[in-house]
Formats: sequence, C-alpha cells, structure tokens
Amino acid sequence: MAHEKFKSCIEACVACAQECEHCGDACIGHVEMAGCVRTCRDCSALCWVCSGYMSRGSALAAAVCRACAEACDACAAECGKHQADHCKRCAEACRRCAEECRKMAA
Repeated sequence: MAHEKFKSCIEACVACAQECEHCGDACIGHVEMAGCVRTCRDCSALCWVCSGYMSRGSALAAAVCRACAEACDACAAECGKHQADHCKRCAEACRRCAEECRKMAA
C-alpha cells in the first residue's frame, strides 16, 4: 500500500504543512513578515497535496515531491531569517520535509 511505503515522507509533509499553517497565521498581522506568510502558504499547500499524492500512490507523486522539496527549501530559508519560535519550528519542519521528499523522489 502506497501510504505505508511512503509513511515517513507523508508524515514529514503533514507535520511541515501544520507548522507552515501555524507560522503563516502567526505572522499574518505583521507587514514586515509578508514574505514569511507567502512562503508558508505556498509550502503548506504543496505539503498537503504531496501527502495526498503519496497516500494514493499517484504516478505523479515523485514530481510533486520534487516541487515540494523546493517549496520547503524556500520556506526554511525565509523562516530561518526570523527569531520567533514558530519560525524556527517551521524552518526545521521544512528542512526535514525537503529531505524526505528528495529521498522519495530519487
């Protein structure tokens, strides 16, 4: 079953999506954090989609995972610039997810 084969990557994507949702929401009221909000929203959207593609064993899962890894890299870089705890947690989740997605897509 696909969802078992890709379990660690699916879990990393879901965890990353949740951290991105939280981080983006926490930053949304701060004009200077607009870049953080945007990258978190993009990353979260791809992580949710990616977990679905892997869960159903889609033939496009590897391609989506490659795109997800790129979004995670961008989000980790952006959140890594900030000192807020939620940004630090988000950056770490993004790095883990990017690593898992690259392994899956290899």
